Amino acid sequence: MGCCILYATTGLRYNVPNGVLWVCLVSHTIRGKTKLLARVRRIGGQVGALERALEAERGCAEVLQQIAAVRGAVNGLMVEVMEEHIESHLTSPTTVSRAKRRQGADELMDVVRTYLR
Repeated sequence: MGCCILYATTGLRYNVPNGVLWVCLVSHTIRGKTKLLARVRRIGGQVGALERALEAERGCAEVLQQIAAVRGAVNGLMVEVMEEHIESHLTSPTTVSRAKRRQGADELMDVVRTYLR
Protein backbone atom coordinates (compact mmCIF):
# COMPACT_ATOMS: atom_id res chain seq x y z
CA MET A 1 0.00 0.00 0.00
CA GLY A 2 2.92 2.33 -0.57
CA CYS A 3 3.45 4.84 2.20
CA CYS A 4 0.58 3.64 4.39
CA ILE A 5 1.16 2.23 7.83
CA LEU A 6 -1.57 0.10 9.34
CA TYR A 7 -1.65 0.63 13.08
CA ALA A 8 -3.28 -2.71 13.84
CA THR A 9 -0.42 -3.74 16.11
CA THR A 10 -0.91 -0.69 18.33
CA GLY A 11 -4.58 -1.46 18.91
CA LEU A 12 -5.93 1.41 16.82
CA ARG A 13 -8.99 -0.57 15.82
CA TYR A 14 -12.63 0.00 16.50
CA ASN A 15 -15.19 -2.79 16.31
CA VAL A 16 -18.46 -1.61 14.83
CA PRO A 17 -21.75 -3.51 14.81
CA ASN A 18 -21.35 -4.96 11.31
CA GLY A 19 -17.60 -5.21 10.85
CA VAL A 20 -14.33 -3.58 11.70
CA LEU A 21 -13.18 -0.07 10.90
CA TRP A 22 -9.42 0.06 10.34
CA VAL A 23 -7.73 3.42 10.36
CA CYS A 24 -4.76 3.74 8.04
CA LEU A 25 -2.54 6.75 8.59
CA VAL A 26 0.06 7.72 6.02
CA SER A 27 3.60 8.46 7.15
CA HIS A 28 3.37 12.24 6.64
CA THR A 29 0.45 12.41 9.07
CA ILE A 30 2.83 11.84 11.97
CA ARG A 31 3.10 15.65 12.16
CA GLY A 32 -0.60 15.81 13.01
CA LYS A 33 -0.69 12.54 14.92
CA THR A 34 -2.16 13.93 18.15
CA LYS A 35 -4.94 15.77 16.35
CA LEU A 36 -5.77 12.80 14.12
CA LEU A 37 -5.79 10.36 17.03
CA ALA A 38 -8.17 12.68 18.91
CA ARG A 39 -10.51 12.61 15.90
CA VAL A 40 -10.30 8.82 15.70
CA ARG A 41 -11.11 8.53 19.41
CA ARG A 42 -14.15 10.79 18.94
CA ILE A 43 -15.25 8.56 16.07
CA GLY A 44 -14.85 5.58 18.40
CA GLY A 45 -17.12 7.35 20.88
CA GLN A 46 -19.70 7.97 18.19
CA VAL A 47 -19.58 4.31 17.14
CA GLY A 48 -20.05 3.34 20.77
CA ALA A 49 -23.10 5.61 20.98
CA LEU A 50 -24.48 3.98 17.85
CA GLU A 51 -23.95 0.53 19.33
CA ARG A 52 -25.68 1.58 22.56
CA ALA A 53 -28.61 3.01 20.58
CA LEU A 54 -29.00 -0.28 18.71
CA GLU A 55 -28.73 -2.34 21.89
CA ALA A 56 -31.35 -0.14 23.58
CA GLU A 57 -33.60 -0.53 20.53
CA ARG A 58 -33.89 3.21 20.04
CA GLY A 59 -36.09 4.57 17.29
CA CYS A 60 -35.08 4.52 13.65
CA ALA A 61 -34.60 8.29 13.51
CA GLU A 62 -32.15 8.27 16.43
CA VAL A 63 -30.18 5.34 14.97
CA LEU A 64 -30.08 7.00 11.54
CA GLN A 65 -28.85 10.23 13.15
CA GLN A 66 -26.05 8.31 14.88
CA ILE A 67 -25.09 6.59 11.62
CA ALA A 68 -25.01 9.96 9.85
CA ALA A 69 -22.79 11.39 12.60
CA VAL A 70 -20.33 8.49 12.32
CA ARG A 71 -20.26 8.74 8.55
CA GLY A 72 -19.69 12.51 8.70
CA ALA A 73 -16.86 12.12 11.18
CA VAL A 74 -15.15 9.42 9.10
CA ASN A 75 -15.59 11.52 5.96
CA GLY A 76 -14.02 14.51 7.72
CA LEU A 77 -11.05 12.41 8.77
CA MET A 78 -10.69 11.05 5.24
CA VAL A 79 -10.71 14.57 3.76
CA GLU A 80 -8.08 15.78 6.22
CA VAL A 81 -5.71 12.89 5.52
CA MET A 82 -6.37 13.11 1.77
CA GLU A 83 -5.54 16.83 1.74
CA GLU A 84 -2.25 16.13 3.47
CA HIS A 85 -1.50 13.32 1.02
CA ILE A 86 -2.17 15.59 -1.96
CA GLU A 87 -0.01 18.37 -0.53
CA SER A 88 2.82 16.02 0.42
CA HIS A 89 2.87 13.70 -2.58
CA LEU A 90 1.35 15.58 -5.49
CA THR A 91 1.91 19.32 -5.12
CA SER A 92 4.87 19.60 -2.78
CA PRO A 93 8.02 21.10 -4.32
CA THR A 94 10.01 18.42 -2.47
CA THR A 95 8.23 15.76 -4.53
CA VAL A 96 10.24 16.55 -7.62
CA SER A 97 10.18 13.43 -9.70
CA ARG A 98 7.30 12.72 -12.00
CA ALA A 99 7.43 9.05 -10.95
CA LYS A 100 6.85 9.94 -7.27
CA ARG A 101 3.93 12.21 -8.18
CA ARG A 102 2.46 9.42 -10.33
CA GLN A 103 2.88 6.95 -7.46
CA GLY A 104 1.16 9.37 -5.05
CA ALA A 105 -1.70 9.88 -7.51
CA ASP A 106 -2.09 6.13 -8.04
CA GLU A 107 -2.18 5.50 -4.28
CA LEU A 108 -4.80 8.21 -3.84
CA MET A 109 -6.96 6.84 -6.63
CA ASP A 110 -6.79 3.33 -5.15
CA VAL A 111 -8.02 4.69 -1.83
CA VAL A 112 -10.77 6.80 -3.44
CA ARG A 113 -12.02 3.79 -5.44
CA THR A 114 -12.12 1.65 -2.30
CA TYR A 115 -13.76 4.41 -0.26
CA LEU A 116 -16.50 5.07 -2.80
CA ARG A 117 -17.53 1.42 -3.19
